[in-house]
Order: sequence, then structure tokens, then C-alpha cells
Amino acid sequence: MLLRMIIIGELINSSISDINRLMQEKDEHCIQQIALAQVERGVNYLDVNAGTFIHQEEEYLKWLVQTIQAVTQVPLALDSPSPAVIEKALEVYEGTPMINSITAEEDKYQKLLPLVKGYRAKVIGLCLNGAGMPETAKERLTIAYKLINDLDKDGIPLEDVFIDPLLKPISVSGQYGLQVLDTIGGIAGWNSGVHITCGLGNISFGMPRPNLLNQAFLAMALCAGADTAIVNPFDDYLMSIIKAAEVLLSRDPYGREFIKAAREKKLV
Repeated sequence: MLLRMIIIGELINSSISDINRLMQEKDEHCIQQIALAQVERGVNYLDVNAGTFIHQEEEYLKWLVQTIQAVTQVPLALDSPSPAVIEKALEVYEGTPMINSITAEEDKYQKLLPLVKGYRAKVIGLCLNGAGMPETAKERLTIAYKLINDLDKDGIPLEDVFIDPLLKPISVSGQYGLQVLDTIGGIAGWNSGVHITCGLGNISFGMPRPNLLNQAFLAMALCAGADTAIVNPFDDYLMSIIKAAEVLLSRDPYGREFIKAAREKKLV
């Protein structure tokens, strides 16, 4: 079966200063326009994050959900480390959501599992287990294996699971990109049916020309077996790389979508 790239738009995040200001001002129109602009660029999900509002995260995440769902039915990825915040956001959510993210940490897993099942949510499984940030591909694969097996055993369809190997900045260690590529290849080799994703911007944090690094890493990740990523859909080169990679990886039969995008002058 051909798996087309699943694109998660990253731009509605309170860590972005302009978005933070719009959220504080409760500027519904501007937030809606940013959501719709990402949809126009072809995203399949909109990530929504209010994490910088530590004591008001629940209020702002619910506001984002209601504000965006008033103008688009493109599903949202509810992005929070707090199961309680995600639960409150789900209470005002309409449709099938994505939860970002569950981990192999026992307490968090047990709190989020009923929400994933109860709302039939898609879920990002982050390679964390409570023992600290994984450093090697082997550690990531061990966590991914446990997450996949636990979610499968607990009745979550594996096609609804998106494993995130936890991409870390190469400004900290030049090995981090290679470790995640090895992890992606390992997970893809299991043929379990799960999706493989990553927060693409993490790789370039603290480096010059971050877009260039993100673009190069995305091409490598897709070749290794990833089929989704959390990205900036206004990066024209990156979006063109996705179109080109789908042809080269036989995900776009006869390059129909690539040809269509070229004719519409949507490729860089």
C-alpha cells in the first residue's frame, strides 16, 4: 500500500512570539487566518500548543480548539505534556483528534490511554520512558518497541499510532541526526503499520540556516522510512522536497501529484 506523506503544521504554538501575542490578545481572526493558510498549503493536521502559558495552558488550548474548529474541519494535534490539559481540550473538540503525545512513562501512559481509546484518537508516541532523554538509536528502538506493543495490546489500531524518535539539536551533538535516522530505519523495518514522524525543527535549533538543515534532514528521514513530519508549511523548498521525494519513493504513482504541482507552479 502506498503511504502518502502526512504533514502536520507547526505554526500555532505559543513558543512563537507572534502567536503568543495573538493568543494573549485572544485575536480569533488572526489565529484563524494562520490556521487556514496552513490548510491551504496542504497540511493534514494542525498542531496546537499553549505550553508557555504554564498556569493558563488549559484555558488557552481550549480557546485554540474552539477558535480554529469554527473555520476548518482539518483535524488538530493537541500538543501538551499534561494529560489533564489534553483531557479538557478533548471535551470541547469535535471530530477525531490527534494527541501529541503519549510516552512509555507508566503514569503518563495510563492517564492518556483512556483518552486515546475513548476519543478514538490518533496518537503520537514519543520515545521517552522516564529514564531520561534517550541518547542512542538502540535506546530509542527499545522504547518504540514497548510503545508499539503496549498500544497494540491495549487495543489501539497501529495505523493510528505515530512514533516520534525524539529528534534533538545537532548543535548539541552531531550524532543526533544519525541516531534518529537509524531509529527510523529500524522502526520501518518492523513493518508494524505505525507511522513514523518527527518535530523537524528540533534538528536545526541553535544553528545558522535552519531551513536548509531541516530540508536536508527531511529528505533523509523520508528515505529512511518516515512518512510524516511536523513542519513549517510555508517553507517552499521543504514542501517541494516532499513532492519530489514522494515520486522517488514510489508514493506518487507516475508522479501525477508532482506534475500537477509543477503545472500549477507550486514547486520551487
